[in-house]
Amino acid sequence: MSKGTVVVGLSGGVDSSVSAYLLKQQGYEVIGLFMKNWEDDDDSEYCSSRQDFIDATAVADLIGIDIEAVNFAKEYKERVFADFLREYSAGRTPNPDVLCNAEIKFRAFLDHAMEMGADWIATGHYARVRRTENGTELLRGVDPGKDQSYFLHRLTQEQISRVLFPVGGLYKRDVRRIASEIGLPNAAKKDSTGICFIGERPFREFLNRYLPTHPGPIRTPDGRVVGKHIGLSFYTLGQRKGIGVGGMHDSTGEPWFVAKKDLQSNTLWICQGHDHPWLLSNRITAVHPSWIAGKAPDLSSSYTVKTRYRQADGGCQIVEATPLLFTLESDSPQWAATPGQSAVIYSGDVCLGGGFIDRVE
Repeated sequence: MSKGTVVVGLSGGVDSSVSAYLLKQQGYEVIGLFMKNWEDDDDSEYCSSRQDFIDATAVADLIGIDIEAVNFAKEYKERVFADFLREYSAGRTPNPDVLCNAEIKFRAFLDHAMEMGADWIATGHYARVRRTENGTELLRGVDPGKDQSYFLHRLTQEQISRVLFPVGGLYKRDVRRIASEIGLPNAAKKDSTGICFIGERPFREFLNRYLPTHPGPIRTPDGRVVGKHIGLSFYTLGQRKGIGVGGMHDSTGEPWFVAKKDLQSNTLWICQGHDHPWLLSNRITAVHPSWIAGKAPDLSSSYTVKTRYRQADGGCQIVEATPLLFTLESDSPQWAATPGQSAVIYSGDVCLGGGFIDRVE
């Protein structure tokens, strides 16, 4: 007896392919859906959805499921890419994957799947869900090196209640092993890095096509001008490479990092050394909070916060929480907390939600 109909987002990658296979093995009626989210220069070496669709179709054939393709490029450009450009223009550093999940993969895709008569949707994300009497919880994926709950924190209870994450309880090596054992054609396919519209291309080259350069001075903490930047939008806090001061040395030999961006004076401030005070903050205010747990965290409890996807959690307390913002104080300094990125709050393995970093102190 079928457990219901689930529409799986088949990207052509190994994670979503194994997800579809596992769901079929578990007794679900499975349909594959390939989402095309980007059309500009889609045939370039950096971002070609054609090969991904070929791979997804080959997987569907082998597993024995139907597959449909849907074009969300218009929605992506309006809901994700426009915001991406606005944020960069304002000197912040957004993470488009966070918005893409909330607006495309778990909204436009979910709506489309429900119109197809689905009971559930599924993706290859490394995360888990737990159904409770009080709602659905989002949990970290079992594999700490692949956990993607950070990117999913802006989903709502309504969205997460309809989602299955079949590989969230597996390690990546086990997913590869399953794919190889069942003969999936993409078993050894390289993981995609970043977002499709940038892909492997040089990021600055891509951004330069959409945002104007606006050169200004690069200054050190003592106020010295040591170079010229091409525009504040093209740099992010904590950046070490590509600043343009690589030949500048002193007795310490410490590397230089982007530390501050002053939009009023169009100045890029850099500092030397990974642990320079300018790169460390203990108090962070985030705006536009979204609590996947269904409510804001209790101010009397302790939590952990992740301010970058690849950065380890650090202990924190929420000292203020309103519908518009929340402020946290961390137990140990957060490194290069960056306006525009997400501060995501956890209680153990449970992701409670988060917001966009606005101010750091």
